[in-house]
Amino acid sequence: MSEPSRKRLIVVGDRVLIQPEQGEDRTNVGLYLPASAVDSQAVQGGTVVARGPGNPVGAPTEIDDEPWKEGSMQPRYVPVQARIGDYAIFFRKAAVEITFEGTRYLVVPQQAILTLVREEDEQDETLLQF
Repeated sequence: MSEPSRKRLIVVGDRVLIQPEQGEDRTNVGLYLPASAVDSQAVQGGTVVARGPGNPVGAPTEIDDEPWKEGSMQPRYVPVQARIGDYAIFFRKAAVEITFEGTRYLVVPQQAILTLVREEDEQDETLLQF
C-alpha cells in the first residue's frame, strides 16, 4: 500500500488565506440566530494562515536605463500587508470560500481587508498604540 501524498495550498498574488471565526449564533440578550442571519453581516473576521507574495511589478529603471544590460531574473512584488497569525476584518462579499482537506478557508484579496490586528512588534512603527 502506498503512502498518501501530502498536498500544500499555495496562495498566489495579493490574496490572503483566512481561517474564519465561527459566527455568533446567539445575541447578547440570549436570542439564537439562524445561520442566514449571521451570514448576512457585511464584514467578517478570521486568522490569516497563509498569504501570497503580492502583486508582481517590473523594474522600470532596468528597462530604460541600459537595455543591453542583463536585468535580474528575480521577480519583484509589492508585498502583502497581512502576516501569518494576524486577525483580519474583511468584507464578506469579497471572500471566496474553499474547503481544503476537510477544513474551511476563505480566500480574500488584500483590497477587501479593512483592518489587521497584530501582536505588538517593537520594530513596526506603523502600528497605532492603543
